[in-house]
Amino acid sequence: MTNEKPTDGLTEEPLKVTPPKEWSAGIPGVTKSLEYSYAQMGAGRSLKVLRKLNQKDGFDCPGCAWPDGEHRKMAEFCENGAKAVAEEATVRRVTPEFFARHPVSELAERTDYWLGQQGRLTEPMFKPAGSDHYQPVTWTDAYGVVAEALRGLGSPDEAAFYTSGRASNEAAFAYQLFVRAFGTNNLPDCSNMCHESSGSALSQTIGVGKGSVSLDDLNKADLILVVGQNPGTNHPRMLSALEEAKAAGASIVAVNPLPEAGLIRFKNPQKPRGVVGRGTKLADDFLQIRVNGDLALFQAINRMLLDADAIDRAFIDEHSSGFEEYAAHLRKLDWDDVLAATGLTRADIERLYARVVRSERIIVCWAMGLTQHRNSVPTIREVVNFLMLRGNLGRPGAGVCPVRGHSNVQGDRTMGIWEKPPAHFLEALEKEFGFRPPQHHGYDTVETIRAMRDGTVKVFFALGGNFVAATPDTDATMAAVRRTALTVQVSTKLNRSHAVTGEAALILPTLGRTEVDVQPSGAQFVTVEDSMSAVHASSGTLEPASEHLRSEVRIVCELAQATLGDRTTIPWAAFADDYGLIRERIERVVPGCDNYREKVARPGGFVLPHAVRDRRKFNTATGKANFTVNDLVVLRVPEGHLLLQTLRSHDQYNTTIYGLEDRYRGVHGGRRVVFVNPDDLTELGIADGQYVDLVGVWRDGVTRRAAHFRVVSYPTARGCAAAYYPETNVLVPLDSTAEVSNTPTSKSVIIRLENAS
Repeated sequence: MTNEKPTDGLTEEPLKVTPPKEWSAGIPGVTKSLEYSYAQMGAGRSLKVLRKLNQKDGFDCPGCAWPDGEHRKMAEFCENGAKAVAEEATVRRVTPEFFARHPVSELAERTDYWLGQQGRLTEPMFKPAGSDHYQPVTWTDAYGVVAEALRGLGSPDEAAFYTSGRASNEAAFAYQLFVRAFGTNNLPDCSNMCHESSGSALSQTIGVGKGSVSLDDLNKADLILVVGQNPGTNHPRMLSALEEAKAAGASIVAVNPLPEAGLIRFKNPQKPRGVVGRGTKLADDFLQIRVNGDLALFQAINRMLLDADAIDRAFIDEHSSGFEEYAAHLRKLDWDDVLAATGLTRADIERLYARVVRSERIIVCWAMGLTQHRNSVPTIREVVNFLMLRGNLGRPGAGVCPVRGHSNVQGDRTMGIWEKPPAHFLEALEKEFGFRPPQHHGYDTVETIRAMRDGTVKVFFALGGNFVAATPDTDATMAAVRRTALTVQVSTKLNRSHAVTGEAALILPTLGRTEVDVQPSGAQFVTVEDSMSAVHASSGTLEPASEHLRSEVRIVCELAQATLGDRTTIPWAAFADDYGLIRERIERVVPGCDNYREKVARPGGFVLPHAVRDRRKFNTATGKANFTVNDLVVLRVPEGHLLLQTLRSHDQYNTTIYGLEDRYRGVHGGRRVVFVNPDDLTELGIADGQYVDLVGVWRDGVTRRAAHFRVVSYPTARGCAAAYYPETNVLVPLDSTAEVSNTPTSKSVIIRLENAS
């Protein structure tokens, strides 16, 4: 089984490799931001849009979900934020003439980079069954195609409705309302592939699936652990917050298989020392952990705390449950297993332990490096055990900090985008709108792919995102999508999912965050929620890219009206005309959103309640924070194999490829590279610069191959390798998922390297 190879020359360009950087941002970050913005938008347009980015009277960055803070700088954005905006506000256009020139079969052979560089979609397009071309279609006819397909299904559960994290709260609320009024909970979303493991673990242990800290807490912390996260590329504005925390006295420890430039030294371009000086050393220590070794590391630290009785007995007695069982389990920990799992020395772990016992207030931050393994949920539960032992929950300067990767992925879940909705949410919907929502659980992302593969999901609808490129097991996913009768993509730009379709396919072009949204009741704004539960308004400043674009809210509402007709009394037309009416309903349905319409109108918005943070209250079955017993399973790799983690380059955000540079890691002019420790290369008999195929090994016996990757000798952890996605998604088995959360195991892929085919 092999992935489809690109044909536009991306892999044929000469690829240059230089030593990795030991610092991030600085003047190069500013230069790259401006160069990319000017190339996509022009100078005047760039100035107009960037000055409104992340401002209280402007629009929220369509990139990451890092919070903005109370006091905003004039340039309140990072390099990748500027690139994300430039991609959306580009002057490049994908018109009907483009689709007339390029059949779908040709687009399917193009690279993700090429597709993304074509520009903004301008008109609704329809690919009829049996055709190889998209053709223009009116909005009315497009809605008719979808409505007819949905009404013709044998069951509402034969449709699945995907959501990207960029959808606004208003669009997300209207979307889940439509889907449930239609009769299904098949609401897979991008959370299923990223922080679902975080939500699962936190819900079990502290009673709420969100982080418990604020920006202000970072400035009060004694110790901040950044685990399985690369903020220099994925959340660059976090570096400014870490710099402020350092200035306030915090120690920072990075735990990661790869040394990342942003955590070594940060040159803040908004400060003189970031321009002409050496910048700020952020990480006081770097633990180069083996991939998937984090559970073992935290269990080792916890065992040491227990042995020394360096624990907060008052917190444990008053606020926790299950401590004695957990302590008994921890005393059986085998240090040989710890060292094998982590790849660290006993001295490395003891060094971290010494910092822990000197610190009263500790925050643990994490991202995909913790959430995409088979044992991700147990690992994050162990992080919570670690914080509980020292009473670091519900205390200023302490707590859990899962850093969300997409700008409103957390808000979408708050608004009800979830295939497993809680009973109280469904009851509130029924009371407010007068229909009984479906009570059974729906399909998550992996289950949706399986259902399409098996022919039980026949219509696939995506509100944003790039499903085909974001999901695991690329060949299996593409085959599954192509089995459907109809695929529908609500999108701003061309992407892989427009080229891999059902028998029939629709592209519905929508407004972006940067654009003015005017409806019959006047200019509209939408709302979003960041990683720290702050909800605020967002309103664009640019004229729409095309007169044919419609907002996500209007698309959802008009489609609901076309599909449901008079089956419900939901006022879809009024919702599309005035988003404030949606916010009034959010007030009455969504917990914590009392007076929502009034509070989001304030500059900066408001913060949603969080029982753990606000009152040290734990909404669990025990009424307390729960210690959990998590078995340590050492992931052992066969001889001659490596443990691969997939990751982003610095020139991408999720599946959007901005360019072919990863200057922090020293890769220039290409993406098909695999980073391997030089000692491992010696043992394997493979040379730096050699071209190899990455061959995935898993228990199903199916060979998954990602072809023609250049080997880059790199200081990653021994026995481990790293390569960019989506190129390596083909190696992630569809059925290899995390316990409890069902998240694909994109950070734990066993591979071998073979000479390039």
